[in-house]
Amino acid sequence: MRSSDDVAYVEFVDATRSSLLAYAWLLTADGHAAEDLVQETLVRVYVRWRRLRGGQPLAYARRVLSNLHTDRWRTRRREVLRGEVPETAYTSDPMTTELVRALQQLSPRERECVVLRHYLDQSEKDTAATLGISVGSVKSYTSKGLAGLRPLLSTTTEEERYV
Repeated sequence: MRSSDDVAYVEFVDATRSSLLAYAWLLTADGHAAEDLVQETLVRVYVRWRRLRGGQPLAYARRVLSNLHTDRWRTRRREVLRGEVPETAYTSDPMTTELVRALQQLSPRERECVVLRHYLDQSEKDTAATLGISVGSVKSYTSKGLAGLRPLLSTTTEEERYV
């Protein structure tokens, strides 16, 4: 690559790495796995940087990250799941920890849709393009995901709701 391409790529990485890392962490609930996903994503973006530079490299990076995450959970389906989220170095906020635990209760596709739509504030159309699914599927997965999160994140009792 030319040096101007390299400079532009470094600027892109500096501007988007934290956002990609947060997205990966919310998908995996594991800091090390999130870092691995982001690293592999950035390598794949670098390989295609000349073509991506004029377009939407962040959208491409999110799609690569989502696809890599999907590939990993498909190959590790038989893995024994634990009831607790491993310790992370990213936050000590109890609400964030509870949110990540609740997100882990959703199916992977529901989790991706909820995170893209409500954490990264993407439109239904952009989420569909990122995940390679239809807009109707995004609506369905998001609805099911939010319905699954509500009872897990509810902090009020039945009596408090009617007061």
